[in-house]
Amino acid sequence: MARITHGPTSRKRRKRVLERAKGFRGARSKNIRTAYDAVDKAMSHAFVGRKQKKRQYRSLWTIRINAACRQAGSNYSSFMNGLKKAEIKINRKVLADMAVADPEAFNALLDKAGVLLASK
Repeated sequence: MARITHGPTSRKRRKRVLERAKGFRGARSKNIRTAYDAVDKAMSHAFVGRKQKKRQYRSLWTIRINAACRQAGSNYSSFMNGLKKAEIKINRKVLADMAVADPEAFNALLDKAGVLLASK
């Protein structure tokens, strides 16, 4: 029976790692031992970054909604509480977009939520 070597599989694995390490500086893109470490760390950072992106967008939407509420003489928490009591279910992404693109519709929502508008 013939002796089986794992040369092709090892070469394929190393080639895949070096492809992912393309663009890294110095030996991290050329030397397989350092490339393994660099790629592992990059993949873990990418995983964390995908989770952080969701948090950052929600924070941005909250800031935009709060800014629009303050221009109308209210604040974010009372507006969101009013929406909840009025049983209006609109997510923060749509509310933030509405606050930026369509202020009249946002002010109508403020009225529906029972938040008093300041005189302009």
